[in-house]
Amino acid sequence: MKKITSFLFSLLFVSAAVFAQEAPKKREGGHTDTNKFRQMKDVLPTPNSQRTASGAPGNEYTQQKVDYVMNIRLDEATNRIYGNEDITYHNNSKDHLEYLWVQLDQNMRAPDSKTPLARSQGASAFVSTKNFAGRYMQDKPGFGFQIEAVKNSNGSPLSHMINRTMMRINLPKPLAPGATFKFSIKWNYLVNNSVEDGGRSGFESFPDGNNNYTIAQFFPRLAVYDNVEGWQNMQFWGRSEWALEFGDYDVKITVPADHILDATGDLQNAKKVLTRKQMKRYQQAAKSFKDPVFIVTQEEAEIAEKGRSTKTKTWHFNAKNVRDFAWASSRKYIWDAMGVNINGRTVMAVSLYPKEGNPLWEEHSTRVVANTLEEYSKLTFDYPYSKAISVHAKNQGMEYPMICFNYGRPNADGTYSERTKRGMIGVITHEVGHNFFPMIVNSDERQWTWMDEGLNSFVETLAELDYDPNFFTGNLPKDIVRYMGGSQSNLSPIMSQGDYVKQFGPNAYTKPAAGLYMLRQTIMGPELFDYAFRTYSQRWMFKHPTPADFFRSMEDASAMDLDWFWRGWFYTTDYSDIGIKEVKSLYLTDKPNERTKKLMEQYPAYFKRQGPMIFMTDKKEDAVNPKNLTDYLSSLSEVDRKSLKEAPSYMYEVTFEKPGGLVMPIIVELTYADGTKEKQTFPAQIWMRNDKQVKRVFASNKEITKITVDPDLETADVDTKNNSWPKKEKAKFDKFKEKVKG
Repeated sequence: MKKITSFLFSLLFVSAAVFAQEAPKKREGGHTDTNKFRQMKDVLPTPNSQRTASGAPGNEYTQQKVDYVMNIRLDEATNRIYGNEDITYHNNSKDHLEYLWVQLDQNMRAPDSKTPLARSQGASAFVSTKNFAGRYMQDKPGFGFQIEAVKNSNGSPLSHMINRTMMRINLPKPLAPGATFKFSIKWNYLVNNSVEDGGRSGFESFPDGNNNYTIAQFFPRLAVYDNVEGWQNMQFWGRSEWALEFGDYDVKITVPADHILDATGDLQNAKKVLTRKQMKRYQQAAKSFKDPVFIVTQEEAEIAEKGRSTKTKTWHFNAKNVRDFAWASSRKYIWDAMGVNINGRTVMAVSLYPKEGNPLWEEHSTRVVANTLEEYSKLTFDYPYSKAISVHAKNQGMEYPMICFNYGRPNADGTYSERTKRGMIGVITHEVGHNFFPMIVNSDERQWTWMDEGLNSFVETLAELDYDPNFFTGNLPKDIVRYMGGSQSNLSPIMSQGDYVKQFGPNAYTKPAAGLYMLRQTIMGPELFDYAFRTYSQRWMFKHPTPADFFRSMEDASAMDLDWFWRGWFYTTDYSDIGIKEVKSLYLTDKPNERTKKLMEQYPAYFKRQGPMIFMTDKKEDAVNPKNLTDYLSSLSEVDRKSLKEAPSYMYEVTFEKPGGLVMPIIVELTYADGTKEKQTFPAQIWMRNDKQVKRVFASNKEITKITVDPDLETADVDTKNNSWPKKEKAKFDKFKEKVKG
């Protein structure tokens, strides 16, 4: 068989030489390189001393640091938050800064917000009575930051200018490299009802008059300054999220005395705000690694929600090296927790939820938090913080350092569907997972949504399958087929700024996650992928990575050239479609075809050196019969006879076509006459020299009865009708429809 194969390759070589000697055709104009495997030097930024060609931070990489000391007060009667914050800005860059930019996210819903005006909105055939005025009369309830004072550290007024969701702090003099600047902001704002008004934070009001406060984006926060890209001061339109600096937080929050509260950071005054019973239970929870322990039971929460304390209590938190701060507070909370062993260190998995979340939440929430921390730590780095909190909030799914807000509410009688349970497990896994991306691997959400949502959705998929091997993740390659096969006018490349993307969910979540799953399972393999992904994650812990840093790190740590994958999957809206164009059975023959005869006449010396030959044909009538083959074998040397005797009984030449624009590995499943199956995978590089079609010869001593491309739907193939041979017979009804249509 080796000799026949060698001959075929030699034949191709000679054939190419023949055509090369033909009379030259008229010269055509040149063209640029459009090969799918060309390198991405035309796309990625030039490496420098801040961001290296390997994808690692350079020896001159810097980032800013911002520290906050805050005093916060919640007025439950008016649903208004009041705050004072002292800010210390550390200029670690090599640049002199003339001003600082502060994010005022609550202004997105202020009376003068441009966000509602940027939406195309026609008349609706129906609208609820409670929403009518707000929809058509543009009722303005007075949301948005009320900036009461901006002052220097000495108490004097500090010049500033507000441009919608951004505030510019005009520095008295440029802030030199290595210097710090201290200033303060006093503010208040009306908290939105997140159920009625929408929003990533706010409160839910229950029929009994109690509120569940899930509070974030609640204070003016410094924007990111990068000494290569400058300020990230794009306006907040409500969709694309945030870019934030790391820093230390010292925060005191005053709420009604009968509230239970938790937040980013470590509680500093537990003995003042918790009862002895609660303290003892929390300590027990830290030693329980199997089942959650109740710090506040449902019975105790039901008693508390009937009261209304007129006193207040101040909770004091301290957080080191976090990029944001959020908190949750209510007298309705049930509180449970358990310890999680992260490589020998105990981390607390915590849940806060009203009774309306049960029995679903007490059964799953904290356990899902624990599983998420364990699985993400295996794939990235050991979770570095002391706790992770899951808070139940209707209609929310939002993440912050150490705390997240999650939906998933049973029916009023406590029953729930499998879909509700799956949705709750999925959102908790996803939002807790955001502690890793982008709360620690701190990408720019405002610019590159996929770097946090997509990467996180990918790891979420693996964590969910660990929690339940039958879990429907919605993030596998087969789950993105309908989106990728849709109208091109409704698609955007993954590498798009999120505000203008039409199908935000598939674009920023599912497609990146499915692509990375494919990269791990099909293209690279788990061992190579996991090492490279872990390398990227650890390189960029507590730093600001860009897409190029991710792409380069994955290649640098795996020795795999993946430019073809990044370019196709992330920078285009091309789709995957690989099929079988033709299958020919091959037979041994002693009759060369006309083309071979011509070659033998032109290159007699070459063929003489090859020695005795046997040829192949796809015409069964030209196949050598057994008697002639026996006679032929007897005339050969012992070596040649042995080679031909080992020749396979069945040979097939398969032509694969690629109607889709994406290159992908060709995964082939062969089904034999005896019912056994065999799978072979050809790397994507098989398409390097021909982007339209390629051929492979399959040889066996067993008859092949079926050939299937991508049998397990690993490559997001948008059209599987051309994936099988023999082609499936159309149903009678389909034939009838075609006849009627014709």
